[in-house]
Amino acid sequence: MKLPTLQGIIRRRILVNYRVAPAVIERLLPSTFRPKLHGEFALAGICLIRLEQIRPQGLPVFLGASSENAAHRIAVLWEDEQGKTREGVYVPRRDTNSRLNYLAGGRLFPGEQHAAKFHVTEDGAEINLLMKSDDGEVAVELRGVTAEHLPDNSGFRTLEEASGFFEGGSLGYSATTKGARLDGMRLKTATWKVAPLDVKQVHSSYFADENKFPKGSVNFDCALLMRDIEHEWHSAPNLYV
Repeated sequence: MKLPTLQGIIRRRILVNYRVAPAVIERLLPSTFRPKLHGEFALAGICLIRLEQIRPQGLPVFLGASSENAAHRIAVLWEDEQGKTREGVYVPRRDTNSRLNYLAGGRLFPGEQHAAKFHVTEDGAEINLLMKSDDGEVAVELRGVTAEHLPDNSGFRTLEEASGFFEGGSLGYSATTKGARLDGMRLKTATWKVAPLDVKQVHSSYFADENKFPKGSVNFDCALLMRDIEHEWHSAPNLYV
């Protein structure tokens, strides 16, 4: 039985975003979804998130757990049973350094997780992050510095435009080993505030895989940073495809 609600603090959340050719993204999506476009491009990326004080709603803070996590995700649209267009993210891969998350993901709470090792350092405005999954399938490297503006070559004209696009991705559906079942989870934040992160170096083995993303089909767009956000995780009805 899945826990209805988890609560805690998002101590640090980095959204690393890529522009991708829509036809390429469509091949990676379950048939239920279609890409959510910004201009001519689909948007995909990695959510790198440090969670603290995570516990079932109502329990005291000292019982909470901390973890580093990574989710590769794609912005999507779909129609619900009433024909209404919905938006969120499809998550083909989740990784965590938490033994609890690894064991309980997909069982006690939605979203199957892969075990991974993270190394994160923060020195003033600079953030350095390395992640490598224990199965050797996924690795991420990031070095960034807090900034005032988005990159000049970003597809978003303003920070507000980027913020609005990604705020709509609070509902996520994760791939599972069952294949046809997608685990649903909704993120509810007390506030929504993002800041630009000037990325000096970034690499994801997932987006570098030319079997998934042929050369020239994916380009880094921007990265956004969130800090110290009270939040809740809510189970959402599963989708079957």
